[in-house]
Amino acid sequence: MNLNRHIKEGWTPQYFIDELSMQLDMIQRDKSWMKPLKTKAELKAWCMDNQPYYKKYVPEVVTYFATKYNLS
Repeated sequence: MNLNRHIKEGWTPQYFIDELSMQLDMIQRDKSWMKPLKTKAELKAWCMDNQPYYKKYVPEVVTYFATKYNLS
């Protein structure tokens, strides 16, 4: 998995991971108004909705978080 791959305008998967990490961690620890995500499909939709500036699927971002939170 290449987290430094160029996606667009200098953005990389690592950039999006860094931007989403704190918010997703709160959700997954049930410290948010939103219920924890249970599937990789839910995670994919959430990532695309919450990535700043870029609303397309980034496989490395979803794979990183799915692995971290044991989602399938």
